[in-house]
Amino acid sequence: MDNLFNDLSLRVFTSNLLGQSSYLVLHGGGNTSVKIDDILYVKGSGWDLVSIKKEGFAPVKLDALLDMAKLETLSDSDMVRLQKDAMTDKSAPNPSVEAILHAIIPFNFVDHTHADSIVTITNSKNGKEIIKKLFPNFLIVPYVMPGFILAKTIYQMSKELDWESCEGIILENHGIFTFDDDAKNSYDKMIDAVNKAEKFLKENTSLNLSDIKAKEFDIEKLKTLVSKEKGYEVATVLNSSNLALNYSKLPIQNLTKGVLTPEHIIRTKRVPLVIKNGDDIKTNLAKYIKDYKEYFNTFSKDEIMLNPAPNYVVIENVGIVSFGKNEKEENIINDIITHTMEAVLRADCLGGYESISLKDSFDMEYWELEQAKLRK
Repeated sequence: MDNLFNDLSLRVFTSNLLGQSSYLVLHGGGNTSVKIDDILYVKGSGWDLVSIKKEGFAPVKLDALLDMAKLETLSDSDMVRLQKDAMTDKSAPNPSVEAILHAIIPFNFVDHTHADSIVTITNSKNGKEIIKKLFPNFLIVPYVMPGFILAKTIYQMSKELDWESCEGIILENHGIFTFDDDAKNSYDKMIDAVNKAEKFLKENTSLNLSDIKAKEFDIEKLKTLVSKEKGYEVATVLNSSNLALNYSKLPIQNLTKGVLTPEHIIRTKRVPLVIKNGDDIKTNLAKYIKDYKEYFNTFSKDEIMLNPAPNYVVIENVGIVSFGKNEKEENIINDIITHTMEAVLRADCLGGYESISLKDSFDMEYWELEQAKLRK
């Protein structure tokens, strides 16, 4: 019982520390866990690391999770069901979709973040080579879908791995894991790795921001048109920071390369609506919707199409306009795009920014678990 109290208290404390930095986790991103006896206490669905408490961790039987890792296939809905069946407290929140992966890693404390510096590097054309040089003792994992597929991939890759000499795991286009039997050591490993990546970016990239005076723009007209397509009156926030103004002047192809980390796509869609000087808002919006429907039709099987209207707009010499159902949602999107803008500008100094593929983007945007919510 003492171990449960002490280790879980430490898990809460270091999770809260990680959650304090938006450069590590953003709006529900990342997850942490601790193994106590034969139970994995892993971050529960709906909790943020910055504010998580003991009751935010889902207790799941380790053996059951390890048995799942050995399966050849497992749908996300079945994974959620089996994980819930293996919980020792059914009133606790649903375990993170990365619970199986946390179970595979043979250390008591496991930390996972979507650190901007790590994802910025892996989202660049030369990212694979850079990451391998910076982190020679890390397991580097090519991008695969989060959840069971990711856990299965690492289970296979780590069968011959010397875990004692492995300093962490880097997931390309996704994030980073560190781990240890000591909570502080796992946390310190995360901070050290992220600092190393940030140091590299500071020495090898620059935002190259110019002073730009924002132009006037009819935000109300844009809001009215988007509201009509969404089917409700959207809340809007305009980001006219110097970063946003410089970002808005990038070529269209640089603005439409995809999300910074996969989970963002649920909030932002894959790409924004782009309005360059002289563009007609209505014409560009209609084209965006047409393109989105083509993207959906290209990859869909039996999915239900989400609303095809954009969730944010890049307007040259004006900035970024984010849309939401309310003030909270618009601000979440604005936060995500703010981090994305800096990453894109820095990755452009490393040969160019590259996100996950169109197919991978669709799979994430139309994840089975999200579609299940729509069908209900």
